Amino acid sequence: MSRRLVNPARRIADGGGLPFAGSSQSKSRPSPLLSIGLVVVGAILLVIYCYGGPGGLSIKENVIKVEGGVSCAFEVQRAIPILKKAYGDSMHKVMHVGPDTCSVVTQLLKEEDTEAWGVEPYELDDADTNCKSLVRKGIVRVADIKFPLPYRAKSFSLVIVSDAVDYLSPKYLNKTIPELARVSTAGIVIFAGYPGQQRAKVAELSKFGRPAKLRSSSWWIRYFLQNNLEENEAASKKFEQASTKRSYQPACQVFHLYSNH
Repeated sequence: MSRRLVNPARRIADGGGLPFAGSSQSKSRPSPLLSIGLVVVGAILLVIYCYGGPGGLSIKENVIKVEGGVSCAFEVQRAIPILKKAYGDSMHKVMHVGPDTCSVVTQLLKEEDTEAWGVEPYELDDADTNCKSLVRKGIVRVADIKFPLPYRAKSFSLVIVSDAVDYLSPKYLNKTIPELARVSTAGIVIFAGYPGQQRAKVAELSKFGRPAKLRSSSWWIRYFLQNNLEENEAASKKFEQASTKRSYQPACQVFHLYSNH
């Protein structure tokens, strides 16, 4: 923008008063190579900040924050070390339920001594190669969570849910959460959005067919009590302690429930 500001000396040069003023101005202009170099340096610094900035935020997390939305599925990936502290051996056989489960399962499988499976509640129309491979191997399944899951009782030690129960009415919650409890032994961890929180993907509305029902923590606690779903206070306390130690602040609500309700 500064190059387009009118320079008095340039005006004189345009009028012919100073025959060499125009040439001296052009010589003082920055080289195009210098501009390109500054852009490259800026890009490198941005990448360094994204990966090693405050809190070690990743590029994906920064993008989500810039868009003004939150993905609880991505929040699960951030919370994996915290969950391992809270659940210990129960993190060896995990099932994740919710959109973007391929990403969560891939992250879980990177953990030592961890087996992971996933249930995607919606069609995988735009699945990448990795996700298609997980589906082909039977590690990830597409299943409507409003109906019984295609697994035997107590198939998994821990079931983690994200970005899924927010779209269910109480009628279907009454069927889905007991079903999640049926296939787990150690419990269920629910990652849910906060009221007024914007979802990371605007396209979710067309994908899910209805807006998310982002409920308050008091609503969820009342719902758990009314349906005899017992909070796992021990796991919840360990999760909070590990979160404090690692300076982790969840962007989603996190609820810990026992399987035997």
